[in-house]
Amino acid sequence: MTQDKAHHFLAPNHYFDRYFDREAVKILPGEYYVTNHGLLIVTVLGSCVAACVRDPVTGIGGMNHFLLPNDHSAAEGVVTESARYGSYAMELLINHLIKMGASRQRLQAKIFGGGNVLRGLTVANVGQRNAQFVEEYLHNEGIPVVGHDLLGDYPRKVYFFTDTGKVKIKTLRSIHNTTILERESEYRLKIKSAPVSGDVDLF
Repeated sequence: MTQDKAHHFLAPNHYFDRYFDREAVKILPGEYYVTNHGLLIVTVLGSCVAACVRDPVTGIGGMNHFLLPNDHSAAEGVVTESARYGSYAMELLINHLIKMGASRQRLQAKIFGGGNVLRGLTVANVGQRNAQFVEEYLHNEGIPVVGHDLLGDYPRKVYFFTDTGKVKIKTLRSIHNTTILERESEYRLKIKSAPVSGDVDLF
């Protein structure tokens, strides 16, 4: 097994970030990434949310990027398929952190996104539902949230420095193209038609 395969998970978009002068990886909706190599993880969020989770002792950290499928029963306060999907996305990230050697008891999280940016979906409050889900999930799992930037009307670009745990946020005040809107809309259609696979065991 090569070192790269041993240290990283689901990282198709590697590049060198000239501004921060370091190796980086960009994750897209539905992806996550875990590393013990001190890389920069970058994503752009609209109504999606991202959780940056890290063990401050080992420096092992990762980020996911997910969106709850639209589920009209979510307002009824019951356990929905949407909640199952969000839990699955979070468990994938946490499980890989632990496999890499992170301690579950030491994990800390910073959470971002949930903006009201998808046209035509303001009534469903999709960004708000995503933000509320990730806050409640981490609270229920006993993982402290040590930083957050949620809701609002603008997309965000998130830079997660896994070696230090520092996060930089760039608020995108204007969108000159529809890339992020198209990407999240396509992602919504994809997860709507794809049922959640088997459960992920935490250990």
